[in-house]
Amino acid sequence: MERRAFMGVLAGGLLAAPLTAEAQPAANVARIGWLGFGGPSSRTEAFLQGLRDLGYVEGRNVVVEYRSAEGKLEHLPTLAAELISLKVDVIVAQSTAAALAAKQATRAIPIVFGAVSDPVATGLVASFARPGGNVTGSSFFAPELVGKSMELLTQVVPGVARVAILWQPPAFAEAQGKALLTAAEAAAQTLRVRLQVVEARGPDDFDRAFSEMTKGRAEALAVLTSATFPQGRRRLVDLAAKSRRPVIYPFREDVEAGGLMSYGPNVSDLFRRAATFVDKILKGAKPADLPVEQPTKFELVINLKTAKALGLTIPPSLLARADEVIQ
Repeated sequence: MERRAFMGVLAGGLLAAPLTAEAQPAANVARIGWLGFGGPSSRTEAFLQGLRDLGYVEGRNVVVEYRSAEGKLEHLPTLAAELISLKVDVIVAQSTAAALAAKQATRAIPIVFGAVSDPVATGLVASFARPGGNVTGSSFFAPELVGKSMELLTQVVPGVARVAILWQPPAFAEAQGKALLTAAEAAAQTLRVRLQVVEARGPDDFDRAFSEMTKGRAEALAVLTSATFPQGRRRLVDLAAKSRRPVIYPFREDVEAGGLMSYGPNVSDLFRRAATFVDKILKGAKPADLPVEQPTKFELVINLKTAKALGLTIPPSLLARADEVIQ
C-alpha cells in the first residue's frame, strides 16, 4: 500500500499519520478514522482497495486518519479519543479490542469493525440481525473452527495422540472462551486425542508456551485467533519449526510466513467488505440497521516446503481441498 499514509511515529511507539498534515479537507470530503492494533498490513490495503472499488480516492473525496497502538492494548482508548477529536465521519476498527475502545469512547460516531470474533458476546452489538447502537461490521467467530483445525491436524499427522491449542484468554469474552474450550474438548473426544490447553497473554509468552507443550508431550498444535499473536508471527513460526511440531494457524499470513497450514475465513475479504459498510454509512445508513455479516467461505492454505521440512506427507485428498498450496 502507499506508505506515505503512515508518515509519523508518535512518542511511545504510536503510529499516527493523517493525510491532512498540510491542509484541511474540503467540507464534502469524507473523513475516515482507522483504529488499528498493529502497523500497515494486508488488511489495511484490502480496506483501501474496497474504498477504491467504490469510487473513493484518498486526498480527493476521502481522507483516512490512521492510528495504531503498535501492539499495545492500553493505548487504544487514547487513540480512539484522538480520532473523535478530529470529528471523523466513521471509525473503522481493525480488531475486537479496537472496536471496544472506540465504542467506549463514543456513542455518536458510527463504528465499523472489519473482523471480530463474536460481536454479540463482547457487547459490541445487540444481535447480528439488528446491531443497535452505533456499531456494525463483519464477524468471523465460529467455535467449530477449533474442532475443524484439530481434525485437519489428525489428517496431516496420522496417529497423533496429543494435540495442544494455544489461545489468548483476554482476546475473548467469557462466553466466547467457554464456547471455544467446549468445542475443543468435544473435538478431542471425537478424534480420540488428548487435549492440552496452553495460554499465552502475548508473544512474550510463546517460549514458555512451547516449553509447556513439550512437557505435556503435545505432538501437534492449533493456534486460535488472537489480538496480539500476529505481532509475534515470526517467533511463533520459528518455535514451531525448532520444535518440529506441526501447527495449524487461523490466518493465511501465518502460512505465508512459513507456517504449515491455516484454516479460517479470508480476513482480507472481510476488510474489503468493511469499505461497503462505510460507504453505506456515509450515504446515510445507520449502523443499527446494518446487519452484521458473517463469512460464508473458509480457506485452507498449506505450505508444502514446511511439510517437507517436518517430514510430513500431505494426503492428496487434503491437497485437492486446499484453496492455495505454497510450494
